[in-house]
Amino acid sequence: MTTPSISSTQRPSPQLPPGACDCHTHVFLDEREFPLLPARRYTPPPASIEALAQWHHALGIVRVVIVQPSVYGLDNAATLQALRQLGPARARGVAVIDDATTNAQLQSLDAAGVRGVRVNLEIDREGDAQRATAQLRRTAERVAPLGWHVQVYASLPLLADCAAAIRELPVPVVLDHYAGAQAADGPDTPALAAVLALVEEGRAYVKLSAPYRCSTMPGHADMEALARRFIGCNPERMLWGSDWPHPQPGAAASATEVSAPHEVDNAGVLAQLRQWSPDARTFDRILVDNPARLYGFGGD
Repeated sequence: MTTPSISSTQRPSPQLPPGACDCHTHVFLDEREFPLLPARRYTPPPASIEALAQWHHALGIVRVVIVQPSVYGLDNAATLQALRQLGPARARGVAVIDDATTNAQLQSLDAAGVRGVRVNLEIDREGDAQRATAQLRRTAERVAPLGWHVQVYASLPLLADCAAAIRELPVPVVLDHYAGAQAADGPDTPALAAVLALVEEGRAYVKLSAPYRCSTMPGHADMEALARRFIGCNPERMLWGSDWPHPQPGAAASATEVSAPHEVDNAGVLAQLRQWSPDARTFDRILVDNPARLYGFGGD
């Protein structure tokens, strides 16, 4: 099966600095070898490692973080395959684990290039802060000896409810997709203030990724105030991720039908980020310095 055209670059990309890193991508490989979770929320179209590499080459991106998507559950095989194929100079991974994952398995993941684990609280639509904080604490305790981070996908209100617990975790914390902030809510909500406090204190990184998950306007112009607020709060805790291949849960009538991805002007998204950054040095920091520090990329 061929990979469909799932990403477009409709305008010139800004000049990217050497060592630019895309901190949030997925791969969806041949289902015969890498089966999807039977009880999943959506079925993505194929997104091969080769297609990801070609797309990054066209944009001028040289480093990548492969994030385990929910449709694979605890089976990190596709993510690990991408790490093997792309190589340690170029790729790092974020895995998914549970309480049954052994220390030996964690060591194996570490050797393969995994540097963090993802806790997906977005699936918890009820927003149970007590259960969420318990999960975050258990996960952080497991991965702290490895020097990993915990990546959290959650709504902004739930993150705000968990802020006190996040502040005390013994590992770095990364918040997906603008920390779940929604442009329609504006940049001055109490929940956003709670999360910004974590960022300002250096207790959390934020991925300025997937603005289409947070915006209600074509071109995501309504994200500017949020982006500037996050960047201005602590530019050393900002990361950028494309969310390639832009999966769109709920776009199909059922979870087993292939769900068309979001159509994204990726070069335009990067151009926006450059515009919303106060200067070129901050843009470089978001794309190069911060991911190099967090994910352990060395010099080329």
